[in-house]
Amino acid sequence: MSSTTPNTDHPPHSNSRARYDHRARLAALSPVDQDLIRIANLPRFERWIEQIRATGGCEHPIYLSGSTVTRDTSGTVLSSYSTDTEPGGRLAVRCRNRRASRCAPCSYEHQGDTFHLVRAGLVGGKNVPTAVRDHPRLFVTLTAPSFGPVHRATTHGSCRPRRAGDLCTHGRHRGCPLTHSPDDRVLGQPLCRACYEYPHHVLWNAHAGGLWDGFAHTLRRRLASAAGIPRSRLREHVRVSFAKVAEYQARGAIHLHIVVRLDGPDGPDSPPPAWASADLVAGLVPEAAAAVRVPAPESEALGSYVLRWGRQLDVRPLRAVTDEHAPTDDAVAAYLAKYVTKSTVDGGGTDTPITHRATIELLPVTDHVRALLRTCWDLGGLPELAHLRMRAWAHTLAFRGHCLTKSRAYSTTYGVLRAARADHQRTDEPEVGDDGVTTLAMWRFTGHGHTPGEAEIAAGIAEDIVRQREIAREPATGRRGYI
Repeated sequence: MSSTTPNTDHPPHSNSRARYDHRARLAALSPVDQDLIRIANLPRFERWIEQIRATGGCEHPIYLSGSTVTRDTSGTVLSSYSTDTEPGGRLAVRCRNRRASRCAPCSYEHQGDTFHLVRAGLVGGKNVPTAVRDHPRLFVTLTAPSFGPVHRATTHGSCRPRRAGDLCTHGRHRGCPLTHSPDDRVLGQPLCRACYEYPHHVLWNAHAGGLWDGFAHTLRRRLASAAGIPRSRLREHVRVSFAKVAEYQARGAIHLHIVVRLDGPDGPDSPPPAWASADLVAGLVPEAAAAVRVPAPESEALGSYVLRWGRQLDVRPLRAVTDEHAPTDDAVAAYLAKYVTKSTVDGGGTDTPITHRATIELLPVTDHVRALLRTCWDLGGLPELAHLRMRAWAHTLAFRGHCLTKSRAYSTTYGVLRAARADHQRTDEPEVGDDGVTTLAMWRFTGHGHTPGEAEIAAGIAEDIVRQREIAREPATGRRGYI
């Protein structure tokens, strides 16, 4: 009869204890760390990293599943793609949100597209002739009028100097003796909210598009009068092209940054007549802005009110040969591109629509913006103002326009720029002609966004891409690495 000696190196139930200890260690980790471990162990993890890198580290990618097949006239397959071999059977694409407050990587790409769009209208390129640089060009800023004194940033001296005892009807001092820095949260806040004209403020934002239309028509009419030709025949001599960006001031009012360019009757391919100079238009811009009047809808609660542009106006001619007093073409393009990614959040508001008035009290906004949101909601309930849809656009402080608009002949379009970038990225596909080639594409939406661990990885990828761009911009110094 033989005896069996137990193996002390591997006691019974050791595998169970190991699994238990492993689960205990995982439970001790944070949810993000647990998710990172899960992602790292997924099949084809490297391919998923390639997808996120291709989106630039988009914060809210869109996931699609499907396939594309390209055939010639004989039915031969020239190229094909399917998400069946992708991780999870889906493909990640950019969300393409222009707002930096929603997705910084996609807003950076949109900012670059805007820079090239505006710059092409100033110096040529992107199918725009380079001769446009010699055409009369101006950089104009139109602002809203005052709806009440607000705190402002000053390089020296007090915010709003007033003598002692100068009080408003509500007993508040009309001045502010402090000096505010550009990042002070009090900037744009009224000195007295009871005196501030909140209804007129949101009505002005709601009619900003009408004010711009009035300015553009008035400028063309005055240009025709200065040339001594009928307004209906102005286009036979000169065409006025523009690109404009809407930005929120610290007080929540819209103002416009505009590039104005004069072309000949055939657009950018033809020079304007000699009498159509930048100095002539620069003198007409203040007159046109001062002449615009847009009547607001009459209301029993508000009465009648006429909307107009503010007195603050900036007009700068752009020269082909710049000097110390004129901004450069690249600086103007970068200036407009910077503001196109801003949103209501940068003015203290919110990006998401408001569906109930009670939610306004829960938003992390200043008292001034909260008052603007309440005013939008309350005025939106008036029948005579229903066409303005102020409740639907309360989150944008009643402004309903697009952040960037341009004349058709000014320059290229976002669609052309994105198509060119997509063609440049298709380096692994065969070149095929358009004649007789058909592409069958079938796609469906399968999800969006990141899990906590995926968001950490995507943020790291986006940060690496930003660093690589910064290094590429640095002048050649013979040094490697980060500076």
